[in-house]
Amino acid sequence: MRILIFALLLISSVGVMAQSQSNPTKRDTSAYKIAKVQESDLSILFSYYGQDGNNSPVTGGIGTEKLTDYTSKIIVNLVLDEKQTVSIDGGFDYYTSASTDNIDQFVSSASRKDVRIHGNIGYSRKSDNNLTYGVKVGGSGEYDYASLQFSGYVSKISASGNTSYGLSGQAFIDRWTLIYPQELRNQNWADTDQRRSYSLTGSITQVLNKRMQIGLTADWVKQTGLLSTPFHRVYFNDQSTVRVERLPAERLKIPLGLRFNYYVNDLLLIRAYYRYYWDNWGINAHTASLELPVKINRFFSIYPYYRYHTQTAADYFAGYQEHDTASEFYTSDYDLAQLDSHDYGFGLRYSPVEGIRTMKFFGSSRLLTLKEINLKYGHYTRSTGLASNIISFGMNFTF
Repeated sequence: MRILIFALLLISSVGVMAQSQSNPTKRDTSAYKIAKVQESDLSILFSYYGQDGNNSPVTGGIGTEKLTDYTSKIIVNLVLDEKQTVSIDGGFDYYTSASTDNIDQFVSSASRKDVRIHGNIGYSRKSDNNLTYGVKVGGSGEYDYASLQFSGYVSKISASGNTSYGLSGQAFIDRWTLIYPQELRNQNWADTDQRRSYSLTGSITQVLNKRMQIGLTADWVKQTGLLSTPFHRVYFNDQSTVRVERLPAERLKIPLGLRFNYYVNDLLLIRAYYRYYWDNWGINAHTASLELPVKINRFFSIYPYYRYHTQTAADYFAGYQEHDTASEFYTSDYDLAQLDSHDYGFGLRYSPVEGIRTMKFFGSSRLLTLKEINLKYGHYTRSTGLASNIISFGMNFTF
């Protein structure tokens, strides 16, 4: 969960999608480039994330949630010709976690820090009838799990160019190393060490006029297998029983999203977003966000943003020593609790009009041209007491 929470915040900082247990997978096919690609591009991303709180699920809903994470990622989109593009991305996350250090109940255990490595390769092709399709395969791994990912998408632009349609799908095949809390290793608490996640996303984007654009998305997400976390403890109301977290082996998520962009003038753009989320674990959620990019001059723009999220608790959630021993399923993970959260910050973008030529691309005859630099800061708080900060930095080149 620590990496999933971090990934959700990082992805919000670079404008791509990810998923977490408490918030459904959000995949918008507008993330795929459907405009004509004329140049290959290279993106380099760095980020630092830190959080703290006092509701760690590792120790049953109490205890430190302190975590720091450093990430680095490279994305390359290589244009083969006017119709074909190959994409390659990869990177790593290095984290230290005071929470997972408590799996073994002594300081500086092997679970205190780890490195997650990930990579993907994709292929896309454009046809002559405004149709684009692509596939991607990849994977990731760290000390307690390994994951394979398969995805594909198809998108089409109407003859007028004002409407675009998209359909995408993803599948994750995960396998866990079943590491239980130290004092609970006398038995096997899980029936499987695998998890399967499947998602389908449909989208439509419509240009209403020269100033307004709207987008609609609908997702269907199905997860099966090991949906609990093996090293999360749960303490019961008899004040003596402790068990490993137990959750159903199936979860269905359905989020619906609405996006609205409004061009005010040459200096200001309004980007608004709303999402409703439902799952069969009892969570209903609403998310709304607003971003206001402001152009300072020909080169610089600043974009303050705010995001609000509220959700009901899962049917299986209760706090420390609040569960009944007769319960079939139980968790004290506050990602599944009733909560409100606020995420706000700002970004600064530098975009030289003609770009800045830097150096040759890996010894080839092509020159790297710096097209954009982004710096972003975000602060996140939620009603359970968790607070975090993230600083991200990115550069985009063409070649």
